[in-house]
Amino acid sequence: MADISLSTPDAAAHRHPSRAAALGSRWLGVGLAAGISVVTLMLAFAGQLTLYISPESVWFACAAAVVTIAGAVWSCTLPLGAESDHDHDHDHGEASGGRRAVAVGATAVGGVIATAVVAGAVLLPPASLSVSLALSRDTGGAGLFAGADVATLGAASDTSSFGVGEWSTVFATATRPELYDGAAVTLTGFLTPGADDSAQLTRLVITHCVIDAQPASVPVDIADWQSDYAVGDWVEIAGTVRVASDGSLSIEPADVAPIEEPGDPYEH
Repeated sequence: MADISLSTPDAAAHRHPSRAAALGSRWLGVGLAAGISVVTLMLAFAGQLTLYISPESVWFACAAAVVTIAGAVWSCTLPLGAESDHDHDHDHGEASGGRRAVAVGATAVGGVIATAVVAGAVLLPPASLSVSLALSRDTGGAGLFAGADVATLGAASDTSSFGVGEWSTVFATATRPELYDGAAVTLTGFLTPGADDSAQLTRLVITHCVIDAQPASVPVDIADWQSDYAVGDWVEIAGTVRVASDGSLSIEPADVAPIEEPGDPYEH
């Protein structure tokens, strides 16, 4: 005798999700991924992707975005609901229904959050990390940043290409600071207060993306600086490195020029 399986309406609905559910599933998958990919390419073409990742990572992000968009276009050739054909839950009963309800609720919450993130990326203008964030990440200790191999060698070398990050490492680790006395510098950054409210020139340094951004600072001898400048003002400083009697290094500025925030506000 043939085995005849009866299909209940609930089981049929589970095997064949509604159009709304299928659209929601596709949006939470390729839809959000394609949205982020489009934003990534737009930022890259506008030269603003470096506000979020290092320049060395731009090519990889763009390549991944192109592949993702191609995959999203291909997925549109599949009928709605096809992606769930091989993802059925064959466990029936109250326990299965409870798990399904929790899964649906978690998916809905996650979908709302993810959609808000994508909408924010599309609608909000790109912006650099704030000065307050830089101050909050300042631990008071000197950071060590890539590129300042001179700090390891303990001897002066060509410092003409050094930025705030490299000089902050030199100032913190130089074993023969007198070798840097008189070195000419031209640096760009924003002003922040030091431990004794003296002026510091600060720049955020990122290795891969803004998540790992860390502040680098060098002391600048500007008397009563807060009467002429506000914390966070961007300036270009041309001056000379000076060594104090206690061996500490600072910059003696010959010129301090207020500037607008650069297009790429980070050092890498």
